[in-house]
Amino acid sequence: MSRIIIIGGGILGASAAYHLTKKGQNVLIIDRKDKGQATDAAAGIVCPWLSQRRNRAWYDLVKNGAKYYETLIPMLEEDGEVTTGYQKVGAISLYKDQEKLIKTEKRAMQKREDAPEIGEIKSMHIREVKKFFPELSDDYEALFVEGAARVDGRALCNALLNAAKNNGAKLYSGSASLLYEDRKITGALVNNQELKGEKVIVTAGAWAAELLKPLGINLAISSQKAQIIHLERDSENTNEHQPVIMPPNDQYIVPVAANKVIIGATHENNAGFDYRVTAGGMAELLNKALTAAPGLSTSEVTETRVGYRPFTPGFLPVIGAVPDVTGLYLANGLGASGLTSGPYLGYQLSKLVCGEKTDIDLTRYPVSGAIIN
Repeated sequence: MSRIIIIGGGILGASAAYHLTKKGQNVLIIDRKDKGQATDAAAGIVCPWLSQRRNRAWYDLVKNGAKYYETLIPMLEEDGEVTTGYQKVGAISLYKDQEKLIKTEKRAMQKREDAPEIGEIKSMHIREVKKFFPELSDDYEALFVEGAARVDGRALCNALLNAAKNNGAKLYSGSASLLYEDRKITGALVNNQELKGEKVIVTAGAWAAELLKPLGINLAISSQKAQIIHLERDSENTNEHQPVIMPPNDQYIVPVAANKVIIGATHENNAGFDYRVTAGGMAELLNKALTAAPGLSTSEVTETRVGYRPFTPGFLPVIGAVPDVTGLYLANGLGASGLTSGPYLGYQLSKLVCGEKTDIDLTRYPVSGAIIN
């Protein structure tokens, strides 16, 4: 049996590893535990159907990604991984403009025709919404989407990696480099140890470009810094079913326990790999969150996180074989929707490297589109 090496143990790599082991493959995973891994920092919202992005290729990925959770979570539970960080709680999208709410509701209804997993869609009065989240301002109208979910990226990644290891995968910690002869992959080097493998999958997120440089391949991958705040409420909210909140800006508010809330995230371009939690980032997050939910003003800040979202040109993910290098595969550029589409794309990677027909047309997401000639 050939050996498959995966470099990068975030959501993409972990999902690919898990699905490959389910197919009986010999899998090695290498991860150097970089600070700022997007998966490790994220508190994801799975609710792609309200997006106004018109890129159909992107929407198909996130729509399929949201649906795939209905397959993945039971599969992980059957493998003994019950702490997946995934919970379908619904989402409440807030609006100050009634006309915009109506347009969004209509658009979501149309999308539900080929995505029934959206579930119930209904407008709600803010008084009804505040039964779930009393800290909210009275200044909004709301739209409820039943099929939305929240995902703890750290928990889901751990569940996938644990299941992969239980199915025979081996995990190495350290910085990797590619081994190759005449542009044919022969394995990877980690901690001065040569690991032989006929196929290598690079799922290293914002750090992937450095791996391919020795091959003369220049990847056009940029990173976007995201800062996130964890809060503890003054009083415990005993409502067990707390939907995620989507204010009318680029932020989210995610209740994750009876008295815990996560607010995020900043979208900082050209920040470099600066892992500091900054005053400006915190001010932006808190100002936006307290505008939507002034009742959170007395909450305690208990944790902050920083992550780096990877983006490729056109903000469209890429997945496939790397041109002109035998045995090398790449997936990257998931951006802010990594926890929505990542597990599904990892599944597609497993099919691709095993020579199976993928469920998506890979020509829509060409790796060549992220290579600078």
